[in-house]
Amino acid sequence: MTAFTARRLAALITVAGVSFAAPAYAQDKTVKIGVLNDMSSLYADIGGPNSVVAVKMAIEDSGLLKKGWKIDVVSGDHQNKPDVGVNIARQWIDNDKVDAIADTPNSGVALAVSNLVKEKNIALLNSGAATADLTGKACTPNTISFTYDTYMLANGTGKALTKSGGDTWFFLTADYAFGHALERDTSAVVTANGGKVLGGVKHPINTSDFSSFLLQAQASKAKVVGLANAGGDTTNAIKQASEFGIVAGGQKLAALLLFINDVHSLGLKTAQGLTFTESFYWDLNDQTRAFSKRFAALASKNAMPSMTQAGNYAMVLHYLKAMEALGGNPRDGAKVIAKMKELPTDDPLFGKGPLRADGRRLIPAYLFEVKKPEESKGPWDYYKQIATIAPEDAAKPLEASDCPLVKK
Repeated sequence: MTAFTARRLAALITVAGVSFAAPAYAQDKTVKIGVLNDMSSLYADIGGPNSVVAVKMAIEDSGLLKKGWKIDVVSGDHQNKPDVGVNIARQWIDNDKVDAIADTPNSGVALAVSNLVKEKNIALLNSGAATADLTGKACTPNTISFTYDTYMLANGTGKALTKSGGDTWFFLTADYAFGHALERDTSAVVTANGGKVLGGVKHPINTSDFSSFLLQAQASKAKVVGLANAGGDTTNAIKQASEFGIVAGGQKLAALLLFINDVHSLGLKTAQGLTFTESFYWDLNDQTRAFSKRFAALASKNAMPSMTQAGNYAMVLHYLKAMEALGGNPRDGAKVIAKMKELPTDDPLFGKGPLRADGRRLIPAYLFEVKKPEESKGPWDYYKQIATIAPEDAAKPLEASDCPLVKK
């Protein structure tokens, strides 16, 4: 065989390999999604089994099952422990061939899982974790945050209350990544708008007794007591603050992260008047109402969807749209995330809005106030809208981002 013939044969083999590989890739129409969250503790109502309901609704509504795709869902309870979350994620990736992990409420868990996801090159579809660091200094090509973050919460509730006269603050902060980020971002907004932070106290996650922390908040004489926590911690703090006469004594409670499930648990008599920021409410428009009615029929306790459950639906819908656009599953998380950023986002719950280079989706946020009992017209009719926060104000500006993916 001459050298020329050998080279030609090698080239033909290479071309043949490519031609065989391309159809094989296009024929891979199987996807597996893992829903990782708190299934049994203080964040179970805002995520939990009902996040799995939302993800399955997105799969059905994507239309891919009717086109021959096979899409499976597994779920796991991270118990709000980063090591548990990482172990579950690693088992899913290595043994169960999971392509994407969704939800991840608890910022400590999400940050740890995000590192693993990058290492293993799958996708992290974050709806539940609030820390803005996931699209900031800890951003990766494999992670997106679709629904909200601590920057949004701070620039909604924190700015509104400071500008309306609540110019001195004391924080009750959950002692882990989420609470730290929320206190940090809200403190920055308070001081930028002429306010002052008088102090704060950290409490363990899943605290049952807030008495000593509330006594410190009372003693501070701050006009606003900022609750930099979530789920059961927030509802417990609010209930006990009522017993201590915090609001009756002239201080205002700022629930920096409040979900409709929390209001439902508290009842309007206790929750009335609370001001907070969310990017979703079931009663916003005809499309959110139609989705929420379907969701409640399938959900545990017939609950309306939380902001994060709605985010899981919209996010997985867009993820599957990217998979279809790629023509099959490339088994490459960064490639799918890149396609998600490339495609325009448009869903019935959050509308249109780009998915930025840093992985943050741009959507409006809303400043809400909890209704008085006499203002509610029926079950789950809990919010009145105070203001709309434009998408560009709800997310940290790209030019100020410390995400390594952002070119400046």
